[in-house]
Amino acid sequence: MSLQDLLLCPATQTRHAMASVEKEPPPRRKWRGTASGVVSAPADCVWALVSATSRLREWMPMVDSCATVAGDEGSHGHVRLVSGGLVFPQQQRPSSAAPGSDDQPPSSWVRERLVAVDHAARTYTYEMEDGNVGLAGSRNTISVFDYGSDGEEAATLVVWNFEVDAVDGANQDALLDYLRILYKSCIDAIPSSC
Repeated sequence: MSLQDLLLCPATQTRHAMASVEKEPPPRRKWRGTASGVVSAPADCVWALVSATSRLREWMPMVDSCATVAGDEGSHGHVRLVSGGLVFPQQQRPSSAAPGSDDQPPSSWVRERLVAVDHAARTYTYEMEDGNVGLAGSRNTISVFDYGSDGEEAATLVVWNFEVDAVDGANQDALLDYLRILYKSCIDAIPSSC
């Protein structure tokens, strides 16, 4: 078929144009969950703790270290590298492996970027850019609310919303429950650190 034929036949033009357009992959399904808890500490104190990269180890028991990679802590675009015992179900060592053996999973790490922060509203969102825990692209939003006081002690509601790409071959409920339990354990560690 000549160029002139293509120009004269609108149906042919449409077919060729559609064939040349690259198809984008469909968006990945997202799995979402929430962990929350009330802690016996003032909201300003809780916010100062949970929003500081340098203090992550104080309330996340599984974190061995957290360091700034780029940007300013607490500012949009800040990048941090978190490492430690962030073991997820897909990383579990074989049941036959003895503790201390070479079959244990290596220390886990994630690189996260701060994609949203509102200090006045006490909320931030980090997106996992890379890591070896299999959850790249996940988003975690932590929000801190003044919950009043229960007599003598202040109370703060901490809400941790999370979103992960659907994981092929994984049980959605099991993974979301695991993350809920993990994140709730961090929330529960806050009162002793604040």
